[in-house]
Amino acid sequence: MQAEPHLELSAPVGDEVRKTTCYMCACRCGIDVHLKDGKIRYIEGNRDHPVNKGVLCAKGSAGIMQHYAPARLKAPMKRVGPRGSGEFVEISWDEALETATEWLGEVRQSDPKKLAFFTGRDQSQSFTGFWAQQFGTPNYAAHGGFCSVNMAAAGIMTIGGAFWEFGAPDWDRTKLFVMFGVAEDHDSNPIKMGIAKLKKRGARFVSVNPVRTGYSAVADNWIGIRPGTDGLLILSLIHELLKARRIDVGYLQRYSNASWLVIDAPGTSEHGLFARDGDGKPLVWESVTERAVAHGAPGAQPALHGRFDLGDGRHASPSFQLLAEKYLDPKYAPEKVAAETGVDADTIRGLAAEIGRVAFDEAITVEQGWTDMKGNRHDSFVGRPVSFHAMRGISAHSNGFQTARALHMLQVLIGAVDCPGGFRFEPPYPKPVEAHPTPHGRAEHFGSNKPLSGPHLGFPRGPEDLLVDQEGRPNRLDKAFSWDAPFSAHGLMHMAIANAHAGDPYPVEVLFLYMANMAWNSSMNTAGVIRMLEDRDEATGEYRIPKIIYSDAYASEMVAYADLILPDTTYLERHDCISLLDRPISEPDAVQDAIRWPVVEPDRNVRGFQTVLLDLGARLRLPAFADSRGHAIYKDYADYIVRHERRPGIGPLAGFRGADGDRAGRGAANPDQLKRYIENGSFFVTHIPPEAQFFKHDNKAYQDFAVRMGFFDQPQPVTFQLYLEPLQKFRLCAEGVREPVAPVTHRQRILDTFSPLPDWYQPFEEAAVSSEEFPYHAITQRPAAMYHSWGSMNAWLRQIHTKNVLYVPAAICDTEGLQKGDWVWVISHHGRIKVEIARMEAVNSSTVWTWNAIGKRGGAWALDNRAPEARKGFLMNHLIHELLPPKGDGMRWSNSDPITGQAAWYDLRVRIVKAEPGEVSEPHFAPPGEPAPTGGRPAELRYGQEWAR
Repeated sequence: MQAEPHLELSAPVGDEVRKTTCYMCACRCGIDVHLKDGKIRYIEGNRDHPVNKGVLCAKGSAGIMQHYAPARLKAPMKRVGPRGSGEFVEISWDEALETATEWLGEVRQSDPKKLAFFTGRDQSQSFTGFWAQQFGTPNYAAHGGFCSVNMAAAGIMTIGGAFWEFGAPDWDRTKLFVMFGVAEDHDSNPIKMGIAKLKKRGARFVSVNPVRTGYSAVADNWIGIRPGTDGLLILSLIHELLKARRIDVGYLQRYSNASWLVIDAPGTSEHGLFARDGDGKPLVWESVTERAVAHGAPGAQPALHGRFDLGDGRHASPSFQLLAEKYLDPKYAPEKVAAETGVDADTIRGLAAEIGRVAFDEAITVEQGWTDMKGNRHDSFVGRPVSFHAMRGISAHSNGFQTARALHMLQVLIGAVDCPGGFRFEPPYPKPVEAHPTPHGRAEHFGSNKPLSGPHLGFPRGPEDLLVDQEGRPNRLDKAFSWDAPFSAHGLMHMAIANAHAGDPYPVEVLFLYMANMAWNSSMNTAGVIRMLEDRDEATGEYRIPKIIYSDAYASEMVAYADLILPDTTYLERHDCISLLDRPISEPDAVQDAIRWPVVEPDRNVRGFQTVLLDLGARLRLPAFADSRGHAIYKDYADYIVRHERRPGIGPLAGFRGADGDRAGRGAANPDQLKRYIENGSFFVTHIPPEAQFFKHDNKAYQDFAVRMGFFDQPQPVTFQLYLEPLQKFRLCAEGVREPVAPVTHRQRILDTFSPLPDWYQPFEEAAVSSEEFPYHAITQRPAAMYHSWGSMNAWLRQIHTKNVLYVPAAICDTEGLQKGDWVWVISHHGRIKVEIARMEAVNSSTVWTWNAIGKRGGAWALDNRAPEARKGFLMNHLIHELLPPKGDGMRWSNSDPITGQAAWYDLRVRIVKAEPGEVSEPHFAPPGEPAPTGGRPAELRYGQEWAR
């Protein structure tokens, strides 16, 4: 498609413009980088890029100062003083790689699981995970378990996709958009552009969030919900829609498991499971012939309610019957949930009515013929123009998985998944759970000098896929895929250091971290984690975590606690691959991926981490990275991107494949592939045929397209799972009627939380502490100008948020006698902080909050010790423990969702006590000492200066 001509806004400010992909947040926008005299002078949005279409936020524009940051590391280093002292010496890359190879090689020879490899927001997890698989350790995971695994797991297990990277609202057609718990940093440019479209068309935007900032501030309706109760609100909406019969029955029969028969046999190993035929196909009750037939039988008219005799002594009911019975219970009525959610009954009832009205009274049609997977021909796509979006605000709770499931169930009940005007899948999604691997990491999966037999992360089909030994003990350091967190599809990064320190379930020898600032804001219990990193064995005097290798581009707080530093490049100095195998940037109508490439060369002795991993893989003779003679298979990461194949013809990039670069998806490696991407603006797009753009889960044209592109080797239609049978299997194990029987210690917890129909239960910390002693919720929001931590040391972005305050609602201010500028102690069951406050009206009346990741430790990030971030900036992390309060039984559970292991840092409860005014927030950490040599810190920071680091 030929791009429309657009107005020339300004002449280039440099000698050359190079097009690449932004890395200042996770939108992955296209950018034009202007260079003059070899220096970056200006960054603007690429107006031809499919993600941002030229729009660029402050973060993206400030990428110049990310690249020229004084905080950049400049050379490999090894520690020569105690951990935390900052005493390092520079070493050569040869010495650094030889040291890392020696440490890693010893572990691989003796016991590969003694390596724990965890990465942060690296956006190359298909590669880092593949490296860890080749090494043979079961202990690999990335940032998702700390961020939003509840969203990803709940979405994939329910509808075959999820919010954000897996799908998007139909911004051009939706008439009602409802957003739950989304802060301003996430997917910010596409969401801002989408909201602008809604406003222009007069569509309605409702935001459900305890805090009214950013998106919520421009919403037509803001619902200031009490944290951790979103699931209860959603189930009340479902209650109202069921009562009003605002349900798309035909959609449920065609696309969901609403008609699948659920066995009613309490006390047996089959209770609550689906009835199946001899081939394992689920049964439905055919309402005309009144008999059980296989789901999908030609001409069948499946019943959605009733209780039926299966003819073999068993009885069963359609799952929708169980769903309706559960949610029509008066306990979900708006009047019953209003006090718990903090949302009045009229608002709940009104939102439900509006969802039903728009979905059914304002249905839309796209005149385009298509064929479903049964071969039925349809003249058009019918759409329910109600769309939803959600993120961390509902994810980072101990009940977040069930809440996300409830929201997806709501979408399915009104028929608003992948239809015009609703939520739409982005390729390569949707994918049923069966198209994903099961997790690998049991003892039989690994051994000395052997790769893992399959990928670390995946989706168990049931208890038989847990990564536990014969006694039920976890095989992974973080206890992912164990009875503690069976569906932990992203692992539990937040438990890695605590478990390694405790030697539970076993000690490790090497902790290898990439872009994971675990000594500060990427951990709960920050002060405790620092002590764990510094702690020594009393008997031997050695560190409890013996060796720590850390790679980052910047001198974060974590650097001071590492033993070996492998300095990374900035995102403008290296190759990166935004791959369909990993974190796609597709749109609902198009398959898209992208690259980054070195628009400037490093001026320091640094190397891209992915290239370093390839070098280490070759030195260690890992099978995928070294040939039989021990020679490196790949020259560097650019070579890997082009030549690596995950399956025949399927590589990291989908575009410009084949000898002539004319193939998309499947095709031979093309040596000019990266050149073609650069010539095309560093991205690739191929559009989905019109007849394949909706109902991808049951659309024959899309499924055939997906096979041609290499997403699948055969069609993989998705049946939406309203009733989630794998959860019921765990309940049967907890009842002791199904093998493997759950440990006694875990049984009640599983029975309480693993409901196969979405449920709401009180967040764990909230239930464990006194509401009188800790009456308030405390949460954080991500500011629009920052993304995680790495933007908050940026010289330009710092000027927007140089410190943070605690925002306290008017009701609490009046109760506690507080005014703007007062200082308070904020106290949890675990710790306390002393901070400055500001009064705020637009926040839930029982909730205090602050911006996240503004606080810095003095001396880190090349900031002056007197920097306001270090003096008056603070973290809420000091109040949060990675473990829940003791229950008196000698056990302390991880402060996580029990199903996925998602870190539950939004469950925090606190009290507030007025304090004497202060000059610095508390706790205030002494500077750890910077890695030497620093080269000095500029007294005044100006763009264009040369930095020593």
